[in-house]
Amino acid sequence: MQSKDMNRVLYINLTKRATSVERRGDLFDEYLGGTGVAIKLLEEECPRGIDPLSADNSIIFAVGPLSALYPSASKTVAMFKSPLTGNLGESHCGGRSAMAIKFAGYGAIVIKGASDIPVYLAIHGDDIHFRDASSIWGVEAQTVGRILREVEPGSGVRSIIRIGSAGEKQVRYACAVCETYRHFGRLGLGAVMGSKNLKALVISADKSLELPKAKRKDYKKVYDELQGVVVKTDAMEKYHDLGTAGKIYDLNKIGGMAYKNLESGQAPEEIARELAGENFAEKVLSRRVSCAHCPVGCIHLASLREMYEPGYYFKTSIIPYDNETIYSLGFMLGMTKVEDYLRLIDVVDRRGMDAISTGVILAWATEAYEKGLITKEHTDGLELRWGDVQVYSEAIRKIVRMPTEFYRDLARGVEHASSVYGGQDYALAFGGNEMPEYHTGIACYLNNLAGARHSHLDSAGYDLDQKLLGKEFTLEEVVEKLLKEEEWRQILSSLVVCFFARKVYTPAVIPKALDAIGVKGWTSEKLEELGREIHRAKMNFKFREGFNLDTIRIPKRIFEVPTPHGLLKEEELRKALAIYKERIGSG
Repeated sequence: MQSKDMNRVLYINLTKRATSVERRGDLFDEYLGGTGVAIKLLEEECPRGIDPLSADNSIIFAVGPLSALYPSASKTVAMFKSPLTGNLGESHCGGRSAMAIKFAGYGAIVIKGASDIPVYLAIHGDDIHFRDASSIWGVEAQTVGRILREVEPGSGVRSIIRIGSAGEKQVRYACAVCETYRHFGRLGLGAVMGSKNLKALVISADKSLELPKAKRKDYKKVYDELQGVVVKTDAMEKYHDLGTAGKIYDLNKIGGMAYKNLESGQAPEEIARELAGENFAEKVLSRRVSCAHCPVGCIHLASLREMYEPGYYFKTSIIPYDNETIYSLGFMLGMTKVEDYLRLIDVVDRRGMDAISTGVILAWATEAYEKGLITKEHTDGLELRWGDVQVYSEAIRKIVRMPTEFYRDLARGVEHASSVYGGQDYALAFGGNEMPEYHTGIACYLNNLAGARHSHLDSAGYDLDQKLLGKEFTLEEVVEKLLKEEEWRQILSSLVVCFFARKVYTPAVIPKALDAIGVKGWTSEKLEELGREIHRAKMNFKFREGFNLDTIRIPKRIFEVPTPHGLLKEEELRKALAIYKERIGSG
C-alpha cells in the first residue's frame, strides 16, 4: 500500500447490508484527512434538518496522512449530527483506532442507514462482515470488548469501538468506548450508533504502507526529530508523570474549578488536595498506557480494591481517570474521596456515557432538588445530596433505564431538563452541550459558546485566560487569539495529531513531515489557509442546522461566581460573541 492508497473511503449501508469503496483523492488532496475530510463527507451524506437519531444520519470516521507514521499522530475523528445539540457532532479518540483504520486500507469510513436487528461490523481489511449482535445487545461496554476479542481475529492490530446500554437506549450523551480506556466521549456518538442498531465495530489491519524509496532517509530524519522532541524535552512530560490530572490542584488554587454546580470556583483545600493528580498518583495509580504509536503514556489507570464479601474477599477494578472526569464527577458533585469518584466513573464507563455531561446534569439536578424544583416523586425516591456516591450511582442507572419521565428528560441533557423543570440560570450548558472543566475567564466561555465543536479542545480558551492573568487586553485581542488557535487546530485534527502534541507539530515541521511520506506541496501558509477554510465549513454546518450565536442561552451562574479575572459581565461576553461572529463572517 502506498500513500496514494490512503484516499480510499469505505461506505457501509446498514439498511441494505451493502459496502463499497471509492477513491476520494479530490477530498484527501485538498483537505488532508481527519476533520477536513470528515466535514466534507458529512456535508455530502447528512441531509439538512434530519433527526439525528434517524437512519438518515451518517457517521464518519476519518484518519490523517500522519496517522500511525509519526509519534502521537494517533487519533481518529468521528463526525455526525449530534442528538444532544442538534448540530455538528465531533469527537476524537485514540487507542488503536487510527492505526487499525489506516492499515485496514482506509482514509475514512462512512456508515449510513440502520439495521433492523442489532449488528456489529467486522472490518478485516477488505473482508467486511455484518454480524448478528443480538447476543451482546444489553451487555456492558467492557464485557462486549472482552467477548469480541475472543471471537474476532486481528489481536494486536485491531480496534474495537462499541457502545453500552446508554447508547442502546439512546441517551443523548452516550459515548462510544474504544479499546478499554479510550472514548469518543462527547456529543452522543453512542446514541447515534444505538439508533442504527450498531453495537460495535471491529477493525483490524492487514496491510502496511510502503514509503517512496527516495524519501526514506528524509522520513527517518524527520521521525527522529519529532520523537526526540516528544521523549527528550519537556514538551509532553507533564502528560506522562501525572497525566492530565496534574493541573487540577493549581486550577482550583486560582479559582478556576467549578465546585458543586459552580456554587464556587474553588473547592475547600482538603478536597482539592484529595482530588489532585498528585494524590491519585500516590494512592491509586497502577499503570500508564499509551495510544498506538505514542510514547507518552498519558492514560492513567487506577486500581480500586474493594471487599465484596466478609472474610478477606476482594475484587480489584482498573479504572481510567483524567482531569475532565475528576472535575465533572468529583468536584461538580462534591465528592470528598478519590475512591468515591472512581466508583462513579466505573458506573458511567460500564454504561458508555459521556462523563462530563453526566456529572453536570446530576449537579444541576442536585441543586434543583435542594431548591424544591424537583422532589422525590420526580427522582423515583432518590434524595440527591452532594457527595453521596450511592445515590448518584443509582441515579446514573436510572438515567439509562428511564423508569420515569424525569429520567427520560435527564437522558436528553441539562438544557432540555432545565427547560422542563426550571433552574436554567444554573443549568451549565452552552449551545446544548454540558460545560467542560474550567471557570477561568471570558476566553474559556467564549470558547464554550462558539467553539467549532462545542468542546474544550478546539482553541483552549482556558489556557489563554491563564496566560492573560495580570495583563491588560481587549475583547478584539481575545477573539483574534482564540480564532487563530482554533483555525490552526483544524490542521492538527486533519492530520490527525493528538492536541497534547501541539507544541511538537509546528507550522514549520508539518510540511517537512508530509513531504517525507510523499505528500507534497504543503507550506505553512497553505496550511493556515486550509485551517481557516475547515473551521468555517464546520461553523457553517452548525448554522445550517440551526445554531445561532445571537440567541444562544448563557447561564446566569457564570456571572455570579468570580473567575481568576474577577466577575464576568454578560454584556462583555455578548459583545465578544458579536466580534467573533463578525470575524467569521456568518451566523
